[in-house]
Amino acid sequence: MTRRKGCEMRDITGCVAMISGANRGIGAALAATLHADGWALSLGARDLPSLEESAAAYRTASSGAPEVSLHHYEVTDRAGAQRWTAETLDAHGRIDCLINNAGVASTDTLDELTEETLDLLWEVNAKGPFRMIRAALPHLRRSGEGRIVNVISMSGKRVRGTFAPGYAMSKHAAMSLHHSVRHATFGDGIRCTAVCPGYVQTDMTAEFGVDPSIMIQADDLAHTVATILRLPNTASVAELLVTTEPETIA
Repeated sequence: MTRRKGCEMRDITGCVAMISGANRGIGAALAATLHADGWALSLGARDLPSLEESAAAYRTASSGAPEVSLHHYEVTDRAGAQRWTAETLDAHGRIDCLINNAGVASTDTLDELTEETLDLLWEVNAKGPFRMIRAALPHLRRSGEGRIVNVISMSGKRVRGTFAPGYAMSKHAAMSLHHSVRHATFGDGIRCTAVCPGYVQTDMTAEFGVDPSIMIQADDLAHTVATILRLPNTASVAELLVTTEPETIA
């Protein structure tokens, strides 16, 4: 048997990636890293001025750089997914990758959790990715090598003590969605990866009381995702678990 030498990565020249929540934290790191890797980008965020500021450095880096379009995207707007998808097609003409990164967190305990908070967590963390996948799916199928990345959490893999039951519920739902989509679209050449990090050093985790020195760096996570997106269809990564400490699940 002849063994292939080296690692033959996909050519993503001209490919377009949509990234939600791209104005800060993990989303901003993903956007900057993928753009440097050669992806054209359609970036969505609720706070458009913040997104413009975040993308300014690489969006105007050079005249030959891949195109970047910025879009207002509100996850709780039921028409938002279809609108952003249509705007992406108008701007770029194709969609090759969807990264569902937008999310909300809550550290409410079981006694503190309200119906209103639970509804918001479900709306953003579970129904938001569902709507985006449904909207982008026909175009990802046409790509032949479409990619879906769902940024979930280690809280979608396990529940630790009494911490944030509502958040964990929504992330477990997102993980179920992820695997349903992964199986349903495999035959279309689409490969889906769930990214499940532990604590990542972002403004969202700044008040969690965790030592920042042991947190995952968003740039490290982004570079790992960029590598996975370069893999051919014969090397599918269903889940990426990245932890800051030993986990029984990992």
